Amino acid sequence: MIITVTMNPAIDKTVEIDVLKPGGLNRIQKVEYDAGGKGINVSKTIYELGGESIATGFLGGNAGKTIENVLDERNIRHDFTWVEGETRTNTKVFEENGAVTELNEPGPVISEAQIEELMKKLESYAGEGTLIVLSGSIPGGVDKGIYARIIRMAHEKGAQVLMDADGEVFRQSLEAGPDIIKPNRVELEEYAGIDYRASGKELLGMAKKLMEKGIHTAAVSMGKSGALFVKGGYEAICPALSVKAHSTVGAGDAMVAALAYAWDKKLGDEDTVRLCMAASAGAVTTVGTKPPAKELVETLKEQVKIEAVE
Repeated sequence: MIITVTMNPAIDKTVEIDVLKPGGLNRIQKVEYDAGGKGINVSKTIYELGGESIATGFLGGNAGKTIENVLDERNIRHDFTWVEGETRTNTKVFEENGAVTELNEPGPVISEAQIEELMKKLESYAGEGTLIVLSGSIPGGVDKGIYARIIRMAHEKGAQVLMDADGEVFRQSLEAGPDIIKPNRVELEEYAGIDYRASGKELLGMAKKLMEKGIHTAAVSMGKSGALFVKGGYEAICPALSVKAHSTVGAGDAMVAALAYAWDKKLGDEDTVRLCMAASAGAVTTVGTKPPAKELVETLKEQVKIEAVE
C-alpha cells in the first residue's frame, strides 16, 4: 500500500502567453487547472501507471473541495485532514521561449490539533507492506522536523518511507533515515555544503555517503544531465531522454511516483531505473502537472540508456 502525504497542496493554474511583460498588459492564450501539490502529483502518476495509492494531507475551503472532486473523478482514494482557510492556488506562467515564472501562494496555517489528526491517520495506515511518500513543502504552523517525526513513527510501525524535500526539511529528515530519497543535484550539493557544480562521480559519492544513515535507495535527478541511482551495490547513471519538452514542472514528482510504484510491485533494479527515467521524461511533455500516459512511459522505457558512473 502506498500513502502519499501532501502537506501543502494546491490548485495548479497553468497560463500560456507569448512573452511576459512585467508591469504591462499580458494577454493569456491558454489556461489549465489541475489538482496539485507534490504528493497529489505522485498519486496521479501512480494511478496512470496502473497502481493505487491513498492521498493524504491537508485541504481547506472551495479549492480543497475542487481537489477532492478531481481525485474522485480519477478514482484516486484520499483521506485528507480538513483545515480552516483556503487551499492555495499556484500559478505557473509559460512563455513561448520555454521560460517559466511561478507564483506560489502560502496556503493556510495549520494548527497543532490538525497536525495530530493527520499523524493519527498516518499511524493507522503505517505497517508492514506500507510505503509512506513524503514530498513537497510544509505550510505555516508546521515544524520543519515533521517529516523526521513521520519517518520515525513509520519505522516503529514497520512501514517504509520515500522522502522528497529540500532545505532544512530535507536535512532534518535525513537524520531520521528515510528508506528511499529523490534529491535533485542542487539539494544534494547544498546538503554537502559545496558551492560548485558537482560531477556525476562526486554526486555518486555524496549519495553513497547517505547510505550510512540507513537509506537503501537514492535517485538523484540532474535535469538535462539525466539521473543517477544507488541501491545497495547497484549504481547507474542515465542520460536524459530526448523528448519534445513542454515543461519540466512535475518531472521530479513523476520520478518519485515511479520509485513508489516500483517498490510496490517489487521491480528489479534495472526495471526501476527504466521506469523512473521514462516517467520523468514523459512528464515534461505534458501541460501543467498532468501525469504522463502509461503508453508513452512504456515506449520511453525502451529508449533508456543505463551506464556505469565514471
